[in-house]
Amino acid sequence: MSAALGGRDSLVVLPTGGGKSLCYQAPAVATGKTTVVVSPLISLMKDQVDSLRAIGIEALQIDSMQSEQERRQARSRILAGDVPLVYVSPSRLLLSSFQDLLHRVEVASFVIDEAHCISHWGHDFWPEYRRLHEIRSLFPQAALHAFTATATERVRRDIVEQLRLRDPEVLVGDFDRPNLTYRVVPRYQLTEQVCEVIERHQGEAGIIYCIRRKDVESLADELKSRGYDAVAYHAGLSNETRKLAQERFSSERSDIIVATVAFGMGIDRSNVRFVMHTGMPKSIEHYQQETGRAGRDGLEAECLLLYSGADPILWKSIVERSASEREVSPEVVHSSFRHIDDMSGFCRSAICRHRALVAYFGQKYLNESCRACDLCLGETAMVPDGQTIAQKILSCVARTQQRFGVTHIVEVLRGSNTEKIRSLGHDQLSTFGLLREKSKEEIRDWVYQLVSDGIIDQEGIEYPVLRLNGASREVMKGNKLVSLAQMVSRKRERADGVSWQGVDRGLFETLRQLRRRTAEEKGFAPFIVFSDATLREIARVRPATLERLRTVSGVGDVKLRTYGEQFVNAVNEYYLSHPVPEGEGIGDLPVHAISVSPERRPTAERQLAMRMFSEGASIEAVIAATQRTRGTVFGYLADFVSERIPPSLLPWVSEDTRLRVEECARRVGTERLKPIFAGLDEEVGYEEIRVVLARMATRIATAGALAPDHSQLPS
Repeated sequence: MSAALGGRDSLVVLPTGGGKSLCYQAPAVATGKTTVVVSPLISLMKDQVDSLRAIGIEALQIDSMQSEQERRQARSRILAGDVPLVYVSPSRLLLSSFQDLLHRVEVASFVIDEAHCISHWGHDFWPEYRRLHEIRSLFPQAALHAFTATATERVRRDIVEQLRLRDPEVLVGDFDRPNLTYRVVPRYQLTEQVCEVIERHQGEAGIIYCIRRKDVESLADELKSRGYDAVAYHAGLSNETRKLAQERFSSERSDIIVATVAFGMGIDRSNVRFVMHTGMPKSIEHYQQETGRAGRDGLEAECLLLYSGADPILWKSIVERSASEREVSPEVVHSSFRHIDDMSGFCRSAICRHRALVAYFGQKYLNESCRACDLCLGETAMVPDGQTIAQKILSCVARTQQRFGVTHIVEVLRGSNTEKIRSLGHDQLSTFGLLREKSKEEIRDWVYQLVSDGIIDQEGIEYPVLRLNGASREVMKGNKLVSLAQMVSRKRERADGVSWQGVDRGLFETLRQLRRRTAEEKGFAPFIVFSDATLREIARVRPATLERLRTVSGVGDVKLRTYGEQFVNAVNEYYLSHPVPEGEGIGDLPVHAISVSPERRPTAERQLAMRMFSEGASIEAVIAATQRTRGTVFGYLADFVSERIPPSLLPWVSEDTRLRVEECARRVGTERLKPIFAGLDEEVGYEEIRVVLARMATRIATAGALAPDHSQLPS
C-alpha cells in the first residue's frame, strides 16, 4: 500500500485469500485517483465490483457482455473522475479507443491481476498478457503494480522484465496455507473415492478437478445418477452452459462442480471446503493455485489429490501434442516437462506437504510438523518389506523381456489366470504369483513409485513399456536400498476444527439459507453478503440487537445498514422455536467469542435501556437517551421482557395488540415472525411481535403452559 501511495511500481505475491485486492483497492479509495485493474475474466471482475459496491465503494467494469449504452455510461463516469477503481480485460486495455479515454483522465496506477499469465515460465500463459508492457510507454506517469498468487523466483524475474517495472518494490508473502489439509493418495476406485470425500463434506462446497474433458462429463453424470447435485465445466462446453454452471456454483444453488483447469481464476466463492484432484496437476504452481480455491475465508478445508504414476505420462503426451500443433519451442516443452516431473516428485515425496510446497517457492517451513497433511497425520507409512517387493517387481520385468507395460506386470505378479498370460507362457515364470496376496491397486502404485524414483524406466507414449536401468540392477543385487510407501487405513471423519467451537450449527444453516436468498435478490454471489467466517461468528455470538451484530468481524457499517435488520430478526426468530445452548442466552458473548473494542461493547447502553424500561420509559425516550436505532432498542426491550418478566407490556405494546399477537401465534405457530405478521394483515410491526413472543416464551418457561394473561394492569 505504501508503494501504491508513493507512486512506486510493485510486484506482490500473496496466496489466494491473502488480501491482494486490498493492497490496491485501499490506496485507490484513499487518494480518489483512478486505478485501472486488468483482470482476465469477466466473472472475476463482476465479483470484485459487486464486493466493492456492497461496502459502499464506487467501482465499475467495462466488458464485452455489456450493452453499448452501459459501456457509454461507464465511460462517462470514468471521465467525471468519480470512480476510483475501473476493471477491464487485457484486450480492452489494448484498444486504442480505450487508451484515448484513459489519456483524458489522471490514471494514477495500473494493476495487473493474475500477473503470472504474462510469463512463458508460469503455469497459465496468456499471449495477450505479453503485450501489457505497452502500458509503460503509453502511460509513463502512472505506477504499475503486478499481483499474483503463485510465482517462483524465475517467474517473478520474468514479470518484472516483461512489464518494464521501474525499481519495483518486490513483496512476497507466506506461501503456506495452514488452514488447508493436504492429502495425496493412490487412485484406485475413482468414483468411490470421490463419493467418500463428498460424504465427508455433506452440505459443503467442493471443486473436483479432472485432467480431460471426457472425464469431467462422465464423473459429473455418475455423481448425478447417485443423487448428488453436481455441475460440469470445461472449455469444450458452450459459453452459455459454462456460464450457467459457474453461476449455479457461485450462487450456492449447487455445491459440487466437476471441472478441468479451465475452471479456476473465474471462481471467487470463499467457502469452498474441499478441492479434489482426480489426477495429478501438471505443475506445482497449478496445484497451489487450484488448491488455493479452498478455504479462502480462512476456515479449515481439505485438498485431496488422487495420484497415479500414469498421470505424468499423460501430461507429457498432452504437452507434446499441443507443442506440435502450436509450434511451441523445445525450450518451453522442456520447461513443461520439468514442471510435470516436479509435481510427480511432490506426489511421491515423504516430506511434509506444507514444507514441500513452501520450499518449492523458495521459503522455509519452520514448524516441526504441520499436523495438516497425510504424512504428518500418519496416514502414510513405509512398506515393511519394500526392498523385497521392489526386487520381485524388477525381476518380473526382466523375465518378461522388458516388453510389457504396468498392467501386464501386475497381472503376472498376482498370478492371474488369463488367456494372454497362458499363451505367452508367463504362468510358467518364477515370478508368476509372487505377490498374489497383494491387491492390483497396491502393486500398480508400487510400480509407479519405482518409476517416479528412477528405479525403472517407462518408455513410449501410446503404449508405454517398463525397462530396466542401472538403478534397477543395483536394487536387484541388493546394492541400492528402496523404500515404498502405502496408505494407512483410517476412517477420516468430518474435519471440524476450532472455527466451529461454540457455533450453533442449526442457526448457521438458517443464516446460510438467508444469505443465499438475499444474494439472489441482489443479483450477486452469496459471499458478498457475509462470508462463512462471519456467519459462524454470528451463530456463535447470537446477536439479538443490531448493536451486538456490529461487534462481529465482517459486519461493517454499510453491511449493518443493508442486512443487519433481517439477520438479527433471523437470529431472534430461530430461538423462538429452538433451545438456546445451555448456559448461554441470545445475544450473550461466550468467553471464546471474538474480543471487541470497549467503544463497541453495548453494555452501557443496554444497562441504561434496562433501567429506563424498569422505570416505565417509552421506546422514544430510550432511543433518545441511548442514541440507538429503533430496532436495537426493541431488541433491548425483548431482552428486558425475557430477563425481568414485567407484569405487563404497557406502555410499549398496547393490550389489544398483545392479545391479537398471542391469538395469532397460537393459530400459526411461533417458529417464524412472518406468518404472524401476515396473519395480522401487516398491521403490527415485527418489533412489537418479537416483544410479545418474548413474553409468551418467558411465561411458558415459568408456568409450564401457555395460559390466558389475567395479570393486573398497573394503574
